[in-house]
Amino acid sequence: MASTTQTEIPPAPPGPRPRPRSTGRAGDRIFLGLSRGSGILLLVIMASIAVFLSYRAAIAISEDEGNFLTTFDWNPAGDPPVFGIAVLLFGTVVSSIIAMVIAVPIAVGIALFISHYAPRKLAGAIAYVIDLLAAVPSIVYGIWGALVLVPYLEGLNLWLDQFFGWTYLFEKTEIGVARSLFTVGILLAIMILPIVTSVSREVFLQVPRMNEEAALALGATRWEVIRFSVLPFGRSGVISASMLGLGRALGETMAVATVLSPSFLISLHVLNPGGGTFAQNIAAKFGEADAFGRDALIASGLVLFVLTLLVNGAARLIIARRKEYSGANA
Repeated sequence: MASTTQTEIPPAPPGPRPRPRSTGRAGDRIFLGLSRGSGILLLVIMASIAVFLSYRAAIAISEDEGNFLTTFDWNPAGDPPVFGIAVLLFGTVVSSIIAMVIAVPIAVGIALFISHYAPRKLAGAIAYVIDLLAAVPSIVYGIWGALVLVPYLEGLNLWLDQFFGWTYLFEKTEIGVARSLFTVGILLAIMILPIVTSVSREVFLQVPRMNEEAALALGATRWEVIRFSVLPFGRSGVISASMLGLGRALGETMAVATVLSPSFLISLHVLNPGGGTFAQNIAAKFGEADAFGRDALIASGLVLFVLTLLVNGAARLIIARRKEYSGANA
């Protein structure tokens, strides 16, 4: 009897998958052209924005009598004009960090509850509310923050000052309403929470069911399944969701302008009233600024533009390294 041999197909080598080639069909060629054109158009738009901001910023910075990076004052209408972004950069970064520290762990917990713990009907209702909160306009959050959040944070500020004032960070040295960077950070955390939760939830729902069932078959508990199967699979998605929320926190305008008492002073006492952010300063000063003052505001906008690009680039680098690490261990 003739023997039959079975040829094994070698596995595909690791690395990026080959790009699909266009077939001779008209629809494929049209889709390929539209996709390629959209990508090129996006790059052209980004480059145009960068050129415009750089040109207008160079006009303002060339006439600035102060150091644009270290000056605390903002007076482009003075004689001579003196303005700098030190306070704005500090306030933007500090308020965004506070927002991320508060929002991301809560968002991941809510996403895990919706995807792996809650009953289906309850999970659907919570997911609907989360998606609805993501669509609320910024000005609504700002009005709510000014009328509700600021008065109620007075007690929290006193409590933090009493029990954590020794950390210097939560020491309240000035008397005033809770219109501080800490309040801004809490408001931004509430605003970015729905975005991070929604994206993280969808990522956790994409975890292969076989991975979870295999872990359960080996005797893993529900938390162990989440720790060893769900979280590693969704880590890149959570990072992407967090960077998406951070982008909104960095560029939020109206809500911050509504709850913050602006001042051009840098203080590590985050409970003290005052501070400023790039977006809030542009919204507050743009209407009354002359041509040179608008150029100065555009210069600060250029810094925010570069900061956002750096954050997104860092996020993509982290995600790429995670994928390489996962592929090497596969």
